[in-house]
Amino acid sequence: MIHLVEKAKEAVRRVFRSYTGSLAIRFWNGETVELGAGSPRATLVFRTPGPFRDLALFRDPLRLAEAYIHGLVDVEGDLFSVLEQKEHLQSLSFSAPERFSLLAAALLLGNGPDERGDCPVEVKRSKAWPVRFSRKHSEAADRKAVAFHYGVSNDFYGLWLDAQMVYSCAYFENDNDGLDQAQRNKLDYICRKLRLKQGERLLDIGCGWGALIRWAARHYGAQAHGITLSRKQYEYAKEKIREQGLEKQVTVELRDYRNVPGEAVYDKIVSVGMFEHVGLRNLPLYFRTAQRLLKPDGLFLNHGITHDEEGWRKSLATTFINRYIFPDGELDTVSNVQRAMERSRFEILDVEALRPHYALTLRHWVSRL
Repeated sequence: MIHLVEKAKEAVRRVFRSYTGSLAIRFWNGETVELGAGSPRATLVFRTPGPFRDLALFRDPLRLAEAYIHGLVDVEGDLFSVLEQKEHLQSLSFSAPERFSLLAAALLLGNGPDERGDCPVEVKRSKAWPVRFSRKHSEAADRKAVAFHYGVSNDFYGLWLDAQMVYSCAYFENDNDGLDQAQRNKLDYICRKLRLKQGERLLDIGCGWGALIRWAARHYGAQAHGITLSRKQYEYAKEKIREQGLEKQVTVELRDYRNVPGEAVYDKIVSVGMFEHVGLRNLPLYFRTAQRLLKPDGLFLNHGITHDEEGWRKSLATTFINRYIFPDGELDTVSNVQRAMERSRFEILDVEALRPHYALTLRHWVSRL
């Protein structure tokens, strides 16, 4: 085992030779190596040799992320500083002799305890990958993808979401806003952007656990209707509507956006964090559906995540997102999304980037886990 750790140290020195940050790596025998300058912001803990071997061989951050998911690697300290290693690993370039030396050192780690089956059961890597999805975005496929992500349990999301159960970026008006206050800010900001008035009919496409439709009814007097494909969200939203005595103002149903009936039905339509799931090919249909349901001179607020590259090409980020977070999710650039809206006869009145708010929201979510 000592011999394996010495080989691992050799691999570490090569992989992180030009590293300028501050990180520590602890090996499976407890020995620690500090990298970069200053006190380490985080310690990357390898519980067995296998994941370290993969990191040295492939320099693929996705393999490291999967090892973390399966309990083979842990992080002590600042998780975000470890995430920053993605760019470092992908930027490395080795000469042919260096690649050969690194390969030889890494291959010697192949007979570690994780390969022989000596490691505890709880850190064994699962042989089965998560279920694969087709990206066809049929109604059945979309229901399956939604169930994969949102069907975990309401209790799980309740561990780290705010009291309103809002699963999108918050809006931090002040530096001292906590997550609960920032999410209330966000709900109200949306209603004000929609210029929502007493008695207006509001449709929320992908309403989640129903926070926005309840807020719009209580604070703006709207007649709000929400649709979702998640049964767990639907049941939660119905119960909250009943608890808050909003049955006459707020309704929710299990329905695909493609099947919402009628024309010119709603004064205002909103969609928050949903259009990422419809698929790039279906964006025209999605926006045409919103246009069909909206009254003349009505307002549609479409809020979602965009990408810095056109299309949704296979990459480290897209693979990880589709495998572990949002099956079948697809993002595009702001300009392409706007073009799709304009082709569906929408006049764009306002565009706003909330990326800094999302970064803060994510940090709040992580701190609650």
